[in-house]
Amino acid sequence: MCSVCGCGDGETRVDGAEVRKEAPGRDHGQGHGQAHGGHQPHPHHHGRAHDHAHGHDHVHMPDGTVIHYGQGPAGVSVAGLDQPTLVRVERDILGKNDAIAARNRAHFARHGWLVLNLLSSPGSGKTTLLVKTLEALGASVPTAVIEGDQETTADADRIRATGVPALQINTGKGCHLDAGMVADATATLHPPHGATVFIENVGNLVCPAGFDLGEALRVVVASVTEGEDKPLKYPQIFAKADLVLVNKVDLLPHLDVDVEALVDNARKVNPGVAVIRLSARTGAGMEAWLRWIEAGRILKCAAE
Repeated sequence: MCSVCGCGDGETRVDGAEVRKEAPGRDHGQGHGQAHGGHQPHPHHHGRAHDHAHGHDHVHMPDGTVIHYGQGPAGVSVAGLDQPTLVRVERDILGKNDAIAARNRAHFARHGWLVLNLLSSPGSGKTTLLVKTLEALGASVPTAVIEGDQETTADADRIRATGVPALQINTGKGCHLDAGMVADATATLHPPHGATVFIENVGNLVCPAGFDLGEALRVVVASVTEGEDKPLKYPQIFAKADLVLVNKVDLLPHLDVDVEALVDNARKVNPGVAVIRLSARTGAGMEAWLRWIEAGRILKCAAE
């Protein structure tokens, strides 16, 4: 999670304030030995002299060797910080974020907004999908978009070209949106009552998974060009999805990708998750996606 690993050091915002942490050099004794039980040399490896004696200088590794930094209580390792400290930091950061997210959710409900959080890796086609979605919805549904990127207003500019209001959030070194950023964005954007609000999160399959924004539904966009293994490699973001959109299916004839395996892998980490196969470029599957949004709107109205 980026808020404790430091990839957004000095720019991650919680409740409007920056969160800063020291970035010490890696303590190999703590980072490898204490936190993870150490990594013992393989019993068949006797040093470089042994290797040279046999005419080679590489280390023999047994098949399946893995150094796993995610098995402690915190689920992550950070140089210079022990597991109890990491757990406390994570609880503090996520606790503050979740409190803001709860206020967001109540605020969104009062305004009748259906808020969708779109998550994916960079290049999945989220922005193109949003442009096509907004064009298809037209004036029949009031819409607004919050765009998240580290830099530039490129995606917000593309959205505004459709006539839909959009606000860009630039996170600097931060790798996800948080609930405070979304609260600021909606206060500035002022979507109309009953609007469907799309949040295009920063392209990242890791950090955005941990941050509730107050959204009603989470949508993970998985391009077929990424391969079928991404749900297994990045399970947290798929495990919390309400819908997986398998995008760019028009490219399948040109790829060595098993799309059914991709869907099966998504359901291994999130049994029963809804899946829609589509192509934002050709329009294939877009009707099913639009019906899913409309179903969300109906459920939202019924809950009010």
